[in-house]
Amino acid sequence: MRARKQPHRERRTVAYVRVSTEEQAREGVSLDAQEARIAAYALALGWEVSEVVRDAGASAKSLKRPGIDRIIAGVRAGEIDRVIILKLDRATRSTRDLATLLDLFAKHGAALVSVSEHLDTASAAGRLVVNMLGVVAQWEREAIAERTSLALSHKRSQGHAYGPTPFGYRREGAELVAVAAEQEAIREARRMSVAGRPYRAIANMLEERGVRPHRGRAWHASTVRAMLSSRIAQEQVI
Repeated sequence: MRARKQPHRERRTVAYVRVSTEEQAREGVSLDAQEARIAAYALALGWEVSEVVRDAGASAKSLKRPGIDRIIAGVRAGEIDRVIILKLDRATRSTRDLATLLDLFAKHGAALVSVSEHLDTASAAGRLVVNMLGVVAQWEREAIAERTSLALSHKRSQGHAYGPTPFGYRREGAELVAVAAEQEAIREARRMSVAGRPYRAIANMLEERGVRPHRGRAWHASTVRAMLSSRIAQEQVI
């Protein structure tokens, strides 16, 4: 008995757009803006986009996203010929994940196309350039993270305020000024913690002293833990 032939599947061109939560309000990276630019690019090259896959409020730190999952499944099934993105960082910000995607696409004969970088991984040269750009982008992110860490460390050493005002202090301009009652409460909380008392007992002590957390109306185990682990409070408590 002859095996039944599998029906031919037409390989499709799909678009992928993504924004993370903090980017949604920025001009030029909205989902609609990305989709419009991809559509214009595809039209110019004569490609018909059959589907737009969206990941709204999703970080590119990993590939664990519903939209990417759909694309990976489509590529593995041989249903997708190319995926068009506005920029490489819309797909991933990790060189490891980028390599994973490129290997997957190459194995199944699919291409990753970036509009802004004018790249198409259908060619070996395109895959090489994409890999190089991914390495450079990761280096830039790590360099920014190092500079940010150094800047925040300097601010802490100078007693400058940044972010939410930690318990134990109040703001006077850019400076942090110790609040005596809160500082004493921190010292007692630390003594109790070192003695093995639970966070709930420490929260009760703080409530009895009449000191209130800077956020929220009452002390809880979670707010006690956050207060005791505050780096700036640990460094400057007197």
